Amino acid sequence: MKLMRVDKVYHRLSLSPLCHFSLPPPPSFSLLSPQGLAGFSTLRSRRCAALRRFSGNSPKPLMSSRSVSRLHCPLSALPAASEDGGGGSNGSASAAVVAATEDDDLAIGNEYRLPPSEIRDIVDAPPLPALSFSPHRDKILFLKRRALPPLADLARPEEKLAGIRIDGQCNTRSRMSYYTGIGIHQLMADGTLGPEKEISGIPDGGKINFVTWSNDAKHLAFSVRVDENGISSKPRVWVANVETGEARPLFNSQDIYLNAIFESFVWIDNSTLLVSTIPSSRGDPPKKPLVPSSPKIQSNEKKNIVQVRTFQDLLKDEYHADLFDYYATAQLVLASLDGSSKEVGPPAVYTSIDPSPDHKFLLITSIHRPYSYIVPCGRFPKKVEVWTKDGRFVRQLCDLPLAEDIPIASNSVRKGMRSINWRADEPSTLYWAETQDGGDAKVEVSPRDIVYVQPAEPSAGQEPEVLQKLDLRYGGISWCDDSLALVYESWYKTRRTRTWVVSPGSKDVSPRILFDRSSEDVYSDPGSPMLRRTSTGTYVIAKIKKENDESTCVLLNGNGATPEGNIPFLDLFDINTGNKERIWESDREKYYETVVALMSDQKEGDLRLEELKILTSKESKTENTQYFLQTWPEKKVCQITNFPHPYPQLASLQKEMIRYQRKDGVQLTATLYLPPGYDPSKDGPLPCLFWSYPGEFKSKDAAGQVRGSPNEFPGIGPTSALLWLARRFAILSGPTIPIIGEGDEEANDRYVEQLVASAEAAVEEVVRRGVAHPSKIAVGGHSYGAFMTANLLAHAPHLFSCGIARSGAYNRTLTPFGFQNEDRTLWEATNTYVEMSPFMSANKIKKPILLMHGEEDNNPGTLTMQSDRFFNALKGHGALCRLVILPLESHGYSARESIMHVLWETDRWLQKHCVPNTLEEDTKKEASDSDSADKAAAGTGGCNPELDEELHVNPRRSLLW
Repeated sequence: MKLMRVDKVYHRLSLSPLCHFSLPPPPSFSLLSPQGLAGFSTLRSRRCAALRRFSGNSPKPLMSSRSVSRLHCPLSALPAASEDGGGGSNGSASAAVVAATEDDDLAIGNEYRLPPSEIRDIVDAPPLPALSFSPHRDKILFLKRRALPPLADLARPEEKLAGIRIDGQCNTRSRMSYYTGIGIHQLMADGTLGPEKEISGIPDGGKINFVTWSNDAKHLAFSVRVDENGISSKPRVWVANVETGEARPLFNSQDIYLNAIFESFVWIDNSTLLVSTIPSSRGDPPKKPLVPSSPKIQSNEKKNIVQVRTFQDLLKDEYHADLFDYYATAQLVLASLDGSSKEVGPPAVYTSIDPSPDHKFLLITSIHRPYSYIVPCGRFPKKVEVWTKDGRFVRQLCDLPLAEDIPIASNSVRKGMRSINWRADEPSTLYWAETQDGGDAKVEVSPRDIVYVQPAEPSAGQEPEVLQKLDLRYGGISWCDDSLALVYESWYKTRRTRTWVVSPGSKDVSPRILFDRSSEDVYSDPGSPMLRRTSTGTYVIAKIKKENDESTCVLLNGNGATPEGNIPFLDLFDINTGNKERIWESDREKYYETVVALMSDQKEGDLRLEELKILTSKESKTENTQYFLQTWPEKKVCQITNFPHPYPQLASLQKEMIRYQRKDGVQLTATLYLPPGYDPSKDGPLPCLFWSYPGEFKSKDAAGQVRGSPNEFPGIGPTSALLWLARRFAILSGPTIPIIGEGDEEANDRYVEQLVASAEAAVEEVVRRGVAHPSKIAVGGHSYGAFMTANLLAHAPHLFSCGIARSGAYNRTLTPFGFQNEDRTLWEATNTYVEMSPFMSANKIKKPILLMHGEEDNNPGTLTMQSDRFFNALKGHGALCRLVILPLESHGYSARESIMHVLWETDRWLQKHCVPNTLEEDTKKEASDSDSADKAAAGTGGCNPELDEELHVNPRRSLLW
């Protein structure tokens, strides 16, 4: 489970073919068809509604918000489904969806439910497009995105093979999101956008993926899938002329399909692509034998020590291995824009195709048998070769064996050559790292890693050259030229990170340390060097020249963490002297601004400061993120975008970054959101939703540092806790839950103690401020946050009225070889595993807890079985609990029906078990005494709130225990 900011929605900006940026969705005011309510206004619901109105328990409004992010460059131009949402706003016709009625106790039916309109309108808002800048920075693509996908998209058959999920019909990864259209805007000299030119020729309903620019910016390449008789076809490669906007298929033949299981295609030059295709000779998929030919046997008769995490979707037998080969095997084809094409190389399971910067060579990575039943395909035997661009074999760099035995300790790696890449500043020079500790982080050795460089086609007897020897774990290189490169190394156990300055072309210049610091110490972060695009399409460190100054300077772009919050900056940094000059800084008072990218890098050579042009973003608590061009020397600012507020109904929400202290002296922070128009002196304390995710630290000082900015715009995602601002909740978003292990101490050995102390401090603070009622605070989280939620209800029941736990793991004995950042085994730290497991404390949980989980969760450690078994343990001790299993959903939820149902379940839980607790204790007691007699006389029938507390709810089926 990876640490995620649950209150963030990520922009993705593209300044290269592989980087896009997307914007938070604007609001939608279209209401769902009222027919969804037909037939539900029964006499029983009217009686229950009337009774609730009489007793004063009618629901109050609520809602959520998430902040907008910074630059994010994904490995693929394909937007992940969990980021983009995707799909039609009306959901799937095959799934029954009903709007919430006033009778929330009728929650046993077989329908997906809808949350209140205050929440639904925000979630159903159509998304704004993703944006991609051309290599010349003079055009912007607007990539039109779909809304949330219908459940029918998730219902497509998929194969779970070797750790990945495959849509066999399309021969792609399953559940791919897609774009629905492409528009091109000219970026004018004054920073404004010209009229949109829509790419034409794409079939109606075409699903677009993998959008990339040619290096000369004259063409786009992308894949298109179309629905044929309700079934999505295999993708074909298309190209579009940027000047005319006309698109057409790349191949003349209609029988050449893209194989997008691992690779898709790459531009070899401005008129040629290398495409991963389905082999033309491939027949039907292998059929599963009706009668097994042998037992399923795994053996460790050589007594090897093999410890692996709880990976999912692994191969199970030889039939699965054959099926993996069938879908993953690709034929590489060189295709020209003039229609000619030729096959290159043999069919194989190619996982990476990387042209050299001069486009003369190809770095080809493939995997091969023998496969494994205990690790995913990333650890299968791997072969790395160098070819010429027309497919002629040059040499083999390595053929790594199956890697089942990588130790579980942090910073352990695969043996042999790894991280093999092209030098971005050279025509065709390779570099890579090799471990000297056998890949085992527990082995003490110096050096630990060695970085090598070598030409793609070395002369006879030319051995690899050592670039750098490292005592920590190699973490990558930023290249500039023969006089400058930055080499990074780090060590998780100590949080130490170092940056080295090396001169690749000067053997007589010794490497020197530029920065040596703790990765946890965000206040000391000097920033990262800004990169510029080269004429070959690679990215290198931008060198900056000042007028009448020959010093070597780079631009450091930093978050600017301070005790008052992040204040991003841009420093002109002398790489030799360490002197720096701040040439740009974010506004401190009202706005949060960041430097997104360089926009003045079209010319080769050093950049002159007086000609500098950068792309920045700007936002505030109440103003949506917009993008600007800023030009030196006057620092003239031109606004590029003017996006509307995505949810004007929450435009005046209140946001504050608060600080408080844990009883052991650790400083803590949280972001407190309050609904629009709320006045604590007039309105009194609110119900409060506490939503968080713990993190591990090595020092109290680092744990207490402030991260984030009070001025960031609160962006809202489809499952965000901030949605309940629209329902008049206070939201305590991301209160820090630091689990600290200083020195040789392991953080998790005091997990429960520190978890409870952090939660107590947060709750005390919001109560002290008068914004949250002490008996009406709910706790929730996703994944490791769900684990946190269950533990808090077990060990700090006095703090919370109820809990909401999504897709969590609750029994650590089911993840015996480590979890999260714990790298000790169950047998090495038995007490820690047991004490951290809320499953072992199920008998202590007395407050209501709502468990939700995707039925097809593929995240290591969070098997759906975790929620099933935890629910049974709770039920076995009479706990007030509810389990909702979401068919077809994975670790994150994506279908509209699923998301709406999750929101309905959450809202129902909060209204039942949080909102009513705002009454004063004496008032509650009086109401309870009088209502018990009234309800008995009124004969409330099936609307008793207690009747459905222990429901194991699956929208396909409901079981009453």
